[in-house]
Amino acid sequence: MGMHMRTTLALVALLAGCATVAGPGTPSTGVLAGGAARPGSEEDLVANVGDRVFFDFQRWDLQGREPLTQKNFVTLDRQAAWLMQYAQNDVQIAGNCDERGTEEYNLALGQRRADTTRAYLVAKSIAGERISAISYGKERPTALGSAPDAWAQNRNAITSVR
Repeated sequence: MGMHMRTTLALVALLAGCATVAGPGTPSTGVLAGGAARPGSEEDLVANVGDRVFFDFQRWDLQGREPLTQKNFVTLDRQAAWLMQYAQNDVQIAGNCDERGTEEYNLALGQRRADTTRAYLVAKSIAGERISAISYGKERPTALGSAPDAWAQNRNAITSVR
């Protein structure tokens, strides 16, 4: 095989390894060329809508200290509008807690947080079958540390695309 043929084959193999083709059953990234979030993707939800609401200590209702309450309702109203726009998307809401409390207590509290968040979106005309709710209790902290700032970040409900 000549040098030219080997070089051509090597170039074809190199380019084939660089190509990415998303087809049925192939995961695709939610980021477009240039770093922008693909509309309707998880990345779009996080970057342009907001994927989480926060709760006061030992609370599962959306009412809390201001400005927490207002931010929660703004975020959830934006999520409802996004879900109406992207009707093909189903979501999961994960309720989370800070590290304090027993595992059982935090699993129950996290479930109440997820259920409350789900109920708000359903009340905004999002079909209930499009939204699942799960609790992770204190098992999936988003902020590390044993201080009030970290605890406040970990008391949340996070919406993600399924």
